[in-house]
Amino acid sequence: MQEAKSKPEGAGRTESLENALTERIIGAAIEVHRHLGPGLLESAYEECLCFELRRSAVPHERQVALPVFYKGNSLNCGYRMDLVVGKRVIVEIKTVEGTLPVHTAQLLTYLKLSGLPIGLLINFNVPVLKKGLKRIVNHYTGSVPTEGVSATSVLSGVDLQKTPRLRVSAVNPEAL
Repeated sequence: MQEAKSKPEGAGRTESLENALTERIIGAAIEVHRHLGPGLLESAYEECLCFELRRSAVPHERQVALPVFYKGNSLNCGYRMDLVVGKRVIVEIKTVEGTLPVHTAQLLTYLKLSGLPIGLLINFNVPVLKKGLKRIVNHYTGSVPTEGVSATSVLSGVDLQKTPRLRVSAVNPEAL
């Protein structure tokens, strides 16, 4: 008989909060996509998504600087997260023909460097937005890399679909 693993106290509440937050972000993104459709620049979708989040009183920050820790030093290497919502979710906005593994790797790197738990990759350049959504859960339990290690080097050679710490999943907005 297998013993059930218990979650840390408050873990269910945190997951519920994160799920509610991602649902609100996805709902706002769908609203933007309904009104604008595909074909605009990332900056236009970012501005409109922020407008929808403000209307819904969802706290968020735009273009958040993300330092790289190298040999014990925090270095500004020019990385910027498009949006950080509720201090829990990174939103990376794209307007590309199709997302590539490099786009997923970018978001995974941001999750590792920031230590935030959830990321949404949203590609607005699709006919139906649900085909442009990817939700990534950061199950990384170690400390954020700080000395001599970059998140990119941690990810090199990692099969992102098989690692137990990172889970990439498709989002089904119809279930919202």
